[in-house]
Amino acid sequence: MTYDCIIVGGGPAGLNAALVLGRARKKVMVIDAEEARNRVTRHSHGFLTRDGITPHEFRRVAKEQIEAYPSVSFTTDTAVSASGADGDFTITTDKGLAYHAKKLLLAVGKRDIRLPIEGLAEVYGKSAFVCPYCDGWELRDQKLVVIVSHDKALHMAKTLSGWTRDFTICTNGDDKLTSQDREELNKHHIPVFDTPISEIDSINGMVKGVRLEDGTMIPCTGIFFAPELGIGSDLPQLLGCESAEDGSVVVDKFGKTSVPGVYSAGDSATQMYQLIMAASMGSMAAAGINSELLTEAWEQSW
Repeated sequence: MTYDCIIVGGGPAGLNAALVLGRARKKVMVIDAEEARNRVTRHSHGFLTRDGITPHEFRRVAKEQIEAYPSVSFTTDTAVSASGADGDFTITTDKGLAYHAKKLLLAVGKRDIRLPIEGLAEVYGKSAFVCPYCDGWELRDQKLVVIVSHDKALHMAKTLSGWTRDFTICTNGDDKLTSQDREELNKHHIPVFDTPISEIDSINGMVKGVRLEDGTMIPCTGIFFAPELGIGSDLPQLLGCESAEDGSVVVDKFGKTSVPGVYSAGDSATQMYQLIMAASMGSMAAAGINSELLTEAWEQSW
């Protein structure tokens, strides 16, 4: 069987694309390993009508609604290789299965490269977060620590100031902050510590403070940190898709990559890591894929 489109990834981008393509009566297979990056988060925010929903519940509701469109199928598996060309792609999986499709949508997201900070894993998703737009409201007016490199410190400070003015910046050993940026942060009474972090103190996932290697203890009730990210799959690279410096797949407004017939959407193709942004990109990519399929069918039938 040849599908109209295989979607690799069952996050908001892949699911929204599946919904749009299902409604367009296209045969779709969604391959998802069910290891979403946001699975550590208790609640997802910023998505109209779904604000505060858990990641698990978001996916459950999405799949339940997509099941109304019988041309869409799901399999829990990991796509490990891709080959072929526009109109005739093959995806093979960790279970040894092979799927064939005319088009591919790589909604593979990004993965966290663990920061070497003791205690951070215990609080991640509970009281330590990466996006103020997603979790700033819950930590509003609290005493926070921001773990960020020198080149992102001032930007993060300005962004976070909309939720709290009581925060400290830790560069974790990165002492390259410019004198101009230090002066501006000092003017706004924002402390900056360059000493490497020794550990995060917490109880049951709730931050109590950040301890530096020189013994300094910075009390706080929450943390924002800039994560190190990598692309969620090798498939874009295997297929020869152009990528940006940060590893994101380069796409046009409809999610089309540099490889004919291959699309990408969601976190894998942007640095705007928000649920609603990923879903929107999935919808646009599905429209692009459907348009290509319709045009090809039209030309073949005339």
